[in-house]
This record gives sequence, C-alpha cells and structure tokens, in this order.
Amino acid sequence: MKRQIFTADHEAFRKTVRTFLAKEVEPHHGQWEKDGIVPREAWLAAGRQGLLGLAVPEEYGGGGTTDFRYSAVLTEEFTRAGAAGLAVGLHNDVIGPYLTSLATDEQKRRWLPGFCTGELITAVAMTEPGAGSDLQGIRTTAEDRGDHWLLNGSKTFISNGILADLVIVVAKTTPEGGAKGLSLFVAERGMPGFERGRNLDKIGQKAQDTAELFFQDVRIPKENLLGELHGAFGHLMANLAQERMTIAVAGIAAAEHLLEITTRYVKEREAFGRPLAKLQHIRFEIAEMATECAVTRVFLDRCITDHAAGELDAVHASMAKWWATELQKRVADRCLQLHGGYGYMTEYRVAKAFTDGRIQTIYGGTTEIMKEIIGRSLLA
Repeated sequence: MKRQIFTADHEAFRKTVRTFLAKEVEPHHGQWEKDGIVPREAWLAAGRQGLLGLAVPEEYGGGGTTDFRYSAVLTEEFTRAGAAGLAVGLHNDVIGPYLTSLATDEQKRRWLPGFCTGELITAVAMTEPGAGSDLQGIRTTAEDRGDHWLLNGSKTFISNGILADLVIVVAKTTPEGGAKGLSLFVAERGMPGFERGRNLDKIGQKAQDTAELFFQDVRIPKENLLGELHGAFGHLMANLAQERMTIAVAGIAAAEHLLEITTRYVKEREAFGRPLAKLQHIRFEIAEMATECAVTRVFLDRCITDHAAGELDAVHASMAKWWATELQKRVADRCLQLHGGYGYMTEYRVAKAFTDGRIQTIYGGTTEIMKEIIGRSLLA
C-alpha cells in the first residue's frame, strides 16, 4: 500500500537524511563499531545539516517544527542504514522534549543552541543497578543544601553516557521517593564528583556508547533543577509516549527493511538446483512476514499521524511499541534463518540487525510493562 501520511516536504527531508547518511555515516560506521563510540565530529555534522533539534524553536537554532512526521522520517532512514551509533532519535525525541517543555528561559538560552549544533550531546539517566522499569526503586538522591543540591547515586545502561555533556538525572528529593518524591536535575560535564564508568560491552549497537554514571557529592546549582520540584514522575510519564513511538517507528522500519533484504536473497540463493523462492515453505514465510508488516504499518502510520496532531494517548503508544518491536524481533529471527549459515556472519546485514534490534523490546519500557499499561486501561 502506498503510504499517505507524508507530504512533498517530508519526502524532500528524507532525501536530505539519506544524503547525510551516505556521506557522513555509512562509510565510517564500521570503524565506529570497532571503536565503541561515535566521534563528536559526527554530531557536529548532524547539527550543520539541521538534523538536531527539529522541534526546538528557531530562535535557539532549531527546526521550529513540532510535526513528528519529520522525526519519523529521520528514524526510518537511520534504521534502514543500520546507523544505531549516532543516536539522534534519543537526542531529539526523547531528551529534546524535556528541554523544550520544562526548561526555564534562562536554561533554554544556556542549553538549546548547543543542543542544535551538536556541541552539547545529551543523555537521560533513569535506570539504576537495582531499578529499571520500576521508578519506585530509584535510590539516587538529591539533598537540598540551601544554595545547591547535593547529588549522590549511580546509574547504568545510559545511552550516550560517555559522550554526553548534559545528563538529565532522575533523583529522590523526598525520603520515600516514588511518584511524588522524584525530581529532574541536569548534571553537566566537568562537575566535580560526576564520573563515568566503563563503556559497556553490548551484544549489539556497538557504536552507541552506553555507560555507567556515578555521582558522589555532586553540587548541582539550584538553576539546574529541570521542571517542578518533586514533579519528575509526571514529567517522565508525559514524555514516554513519544519515546515509545520513536522506538516503534524504528521497529516497523527495521522489519520492513529485513523483509526487503531477505526477499532479494531468497530469489538469488539456490538450493537443490533452484532458487529458494521456488520452495513453498519459503514463499509462505515471506507471505506471513509481509502481511504482518503491512498490517503493522497501517497502525503505526495512524499513530504517527495522531501523535503529529497531539492526539496520541499513552495506551496506543504502548500498543505500538510492544507490537512493532516484537514483530521486529520475530522478523529478524526468521530472516536470519532464511539466510542459513550466511545469516550468522556479521558481514551480512541480517546478522547485525538481529543483534542491534534485540534491545528494542526492553528499553523504553519492556513488552511486559507495555501490556500492563494496556491491560490496566481496559480493566481498571
């Protein structure tokens, strides 16, 4: 089916993104994976191309558009290119809304210009060694010391953790923490007591730096409180729908691209003297995946349209996230199987997609959490 959600302007932007990827990312991504990190110059190049801060007001150097369809285009093209290392989706769609919606005018002047140029790379630090999806378990604390906050604790699995210049940290500001006792603070590179641990060795997304962060008596200026005191839980819930939509968009884009790759492969690869595509089992496998992708695409495009109009709710974002990422996982597994032994070789795109995509059902809220959100909405 021909997609109907994009205008000529969106497609022109798609061409810009593809040109950027072909020139600035794809020739270098293999080396970045060996290095375990993306060079800062790549972020600056993305900033020069106007790919950072799409929703940031123009007065701060951003794109000035809140149309999520542009973000969807960016996510789709980065996914098709297998460019997980340069985490522009995390920067734009996950962290950007915290700064544009919660920051004071003074904070916006301080942080948003660099956010858009790529000079200030960002991260958000929620997960801890003992607290993942359950925010009630957060132990990092911020103590009011009059003219500053004293931040203590540790975070783990933080994407952009090594490169980040600004880290939005979720911390307890009441003894009990929980839904009414968490706040957001911005820790900046170079603050005494703010240390980074090792760049974690993952099974996929090798070029994307993921780190442990440690905070020992870090003095956070009062002006680095982000949003309302004790209001972090509400702020997090308000922004999670977009984070989950970004992950879902990547999920269906990855599944569709894997299907394209595998369809070509089974037409060319021969077994028992004829192409694999001539075998009924192979045709059935392709038919099933194509149908699942087509049905999912229709739902995702509706969610993209609704979100661009400000009408998508948390329940449908959760549906999109769990369904698209679980589909991505199934398609990656089946496509690898259809490639046979070649699918297990890292030089083949399907092998990289298999390992890169496995995290999709975990971060941004696990599949199980998505089902819980949906179930509660229906059975409350």
